[in-house]
Amino acid sequence: MYEHWRVQMVSLMANIEAYIDFSEEENIDDDVLDNVRRIAASLKEEIANHLNDGRRGEILRSGVSLAIVGPPNSGKSTLLNRLAQRQVAIVSPVAGTTRDIIETTLDIGGYPLVVRDTAGLRHADTDAIEAEGIRRALESAREADMRICLLDATQVLDQQQQQSLDDILGADEWRALLNLPHTFIVLNKADQLNIGASDSARSLASAWARAHTGSDGVLISCASMFGWDELMRSVAGHIRTSWEQGQGGESLQMPLTKARHRQHLRECLDRLEMFERAGEEWVLAAEELRAASSALGRITGRVGIEDVLDALFSQFCIGK
Repeated sequence: MYEHWRVQMVSLMANIEAYIDFSEEENIDDDVLDNVRRIAASLKEEIANHLNDGRRGEILRSGVSLAIVGPPNSGKSTLLNRLAQRQVAIVSPVAGTTRDIIETTLDIGGYPLVVRDTAGLRHADTDAIEAEGIRRALESAREADMRICLLDATQVLDQQQQQSLDDILGADEWRALLNLPHTFIVLNKADQLNIGASDSARSLASAWARAHTGSDGVLISCASMFGWDELMRSVAGHIRTSWEQGQGGESLQMPLTKARHRQHLRECLDRLEMFERAGEEWVLAAEELRAASSALGRITGRVGIEDVLDALFSQFCIGK
């Protein structure tokens, strides 16, 4: 793909140099300019489409960031430890144990993830340290590529202690996290439900999540590992469809994996747009093409004057 763009850039520069330097002596037709405009427009469209990838390649290369958020004692730290298969976070029945972001890198379904455990979301007006931890939790959740909102299944499914979502996530900014894209609703502690960890409980959890959040929920137990395979399949499948594949489900043949390449392509695209704005000022337009070529050359290898001259003399009968 990059080599194809390099060839197009060489052709562009050869055509415009031929028109500027030899149009009068060699009777080079004005059709050359139409060809230049056509190639430049096609190249600009291809680069723009490549850049419009939602940073999929970079995300997969560096790891999809996933934040675990929810109220205290919903099992966030236990979930992190289960995912990491080691003791990463302290687990305690005392609410507010986690104060800062705890981060670990792991693999789910062959995809790299950077998973963050966060402070439990609750009002902590009298504890400045916990309040700062909650602020960081919200910030981390908003910035993450994915979120798991972990709730205590017994609080939403058991009739005896059932609470509303407003009771569990009391602040509007907390509930707003549920509406962010790439957010999973996971109900933990299935083993403590009165109806037990069962298919009927799974159906009940899914129906509750759809009614309150508009999306399916996953019922799990970090203690018994009930629902674990379903959660892993859901997370891996979501990563595959959201970042490994394109919007229409097509596989990305050459994802853009380096921020440096993205920067150079943006510069190239900007210069191609300035080339179009130059209109009939062909000397100025040629300068913009050279700048676009220089930016692309930082990825593909420099487009040298020899390449342009070879293309020029192969396409035009100059001096014959």
